[in-house]
Amino acid sequence: MTSYQELNEQNHHITELSNILRTLFKDRSMCDSDSCCEMFNNYMVLIKDHIDIVDKEMYSDLLKSSDKKINNIARNFMSGSVEIKKILKNFIRQWCPHKSKNELLVKDHQQFIHDTDELFDLVLQRILNETEHLYPLVRTLKKD
Repeated sequence: MTSYQELNEQNHHITELSNILRTLFKDRSMCDSDSCCEMFNNYMVLIKDHIDIVDKEMYSDLLKSSDKKINNIARNFMSGSVEIKKILKNFIRQWCPHKSKNELLVKDHQQFIHDTDELFDLVLQRILNETEHLYPLVRTLKKD
C-alpha cells in the first residue's frame, strides 16, 4: 500500500507542475519547446499513475462499509476518476496527437490555454478533494 506521505508527495508534485506549466503555456513560444512538452508529458503520466494508485488502493475499504454515505463518497471519487481519465484521453487526442514525438500541436493558442486551464483546475480540485475528504475518511475507517 502506498503511504499517505507518498500520495501527498505525488499531489504536491502534480500541483507544482500544474502551476509551472500554466505559467509557461501563457507564452506561445514555450508550447513548442522540447522541455515544456517533456514536462507536460511527465505531468500527464503522473496524473494517470496517481489516479490508478488511488483507484486501486483507496476505495475497497470505503465500499465495504455498511454506511451508505461512505459508499457514495467512494462511488463519487470512482466516477470522478473515470471522468478525469476520459478528459485526459480527449485532451491528448486533441493537443498531443503524436504521442511518440512528445510534442504539443497548438494551432489555436487561446483555445489551448482555455483547455489547459480547465484541465489544471480539474486536477487541482481533485487533489484538494482527496486531501481534505478521501484520505481522512480512509484513515478513519482503518482505525476502526
